Amino acid sequence: MATRLRFRRSPTRAVDDLGLGLKPGARRGVNKDGTFNLHRAGQPRFRPYEFYHQLITMPLPRFVGLLVLGYLLANLGFGSVYLLVGMEHFAKGDGQSAQALDAFLFSAQTLTTVGYGHIYPTSTLANAVAALESLVGLLGFALGCGLLYGRFSRPHARVRFTHRAVIAPYRGGRAFMFRIVNERSNQLIEVEASVSLSMNNPDTGLRTFHTLVLERTHINLFPSNWTIVHPLDETSPLAGLDEAAVRTADVEFIVLIKAFDDTFAQTVYARSSYKAEELVWGARFAPMIDVPDAGHPTVDLGRLDAIEAAELPPA
Repeated sequence: MATRLRFRRSPTRAVDDLGLGLKPGARRGVNKDGTFNLHRAGQPRFRPYEFYHQLITMPLPRFVGLLVLGYLLANLGFGSVYLLVGMEHFAKGDGQSAQALDAFLFSAQTLTTVGYGHIYPTSTLANAVAALESLVGLLGFALGCGLLYGRFSRPHARVRFTHRAVIAPYRGGRAFMFRIVNERSNQLIEVEASVSLSMNNPDTGLRTFHTLVLERTHINLFPSNWTIVHPLDETSPLAGLDEAAVRTADVEFIVLIKAFDDTFAQTVYARSSYKAEELVWGARFAPMIDVPDAGHPTVDLGRLDAIEAAELPPA
């Protein structure tokens, strides 16, 4: 028999809304990669105030492609201007007449300030356009280098979450668990975890939010893995609920990890979430640390998602 959903005041309830909205939705509020599952409408197509943010956060292949496209368009633009000026205002070192392709090649040499000297302007107007292109090239490459530096120097966490969470036996009862590990070799210290629960309330037709009590909310050092545990005791909003009831409530566990990155000397964050269908009931995480008789302990990141069956006590 399915367990009836119970909504009551408990020590875990700390907020009424996380900012994700109270109306139930068909999709999760926070995606697995930490982005918010929200579409924005009513904004203008051209938003110059977001240009820098988009260049910093867009995927690297797209960013490199945009730089290459900008370089080609700039050379095509100035090459067209040189054609309008007239190729008779340019000379070639071999004495031949400058052609249309030479306009593009001269633009590339001027934009990058290489200036091989094989093609050169011979009139005041042509020299003025070349001087303007040199200025554009210097400013453009300075901006491109600054964006590249900003992308590579921007601190962000590479905390890896398990793809699924488990409902595992815990101290004679049950607990919600998931595991994280630092994918990088850098040191994260003062790591803090907070888990919020979002679920549908059939009485009001809205979503309710709970800040879950964790077995441990922070650790000082994070050299290996960390299994984050929320006991399903009498204070938990999920106390007494079975798998069917949890799916009916369309629960979503929203996870926020905060840590201090010793390399950048800055605070970094990581986010993820787990939906009801991503819970494995009656399982526990398998060990991922090997301690040999001699030598250093080894953390196998490939076993982050390894789970094994475990019998659950009655709810």
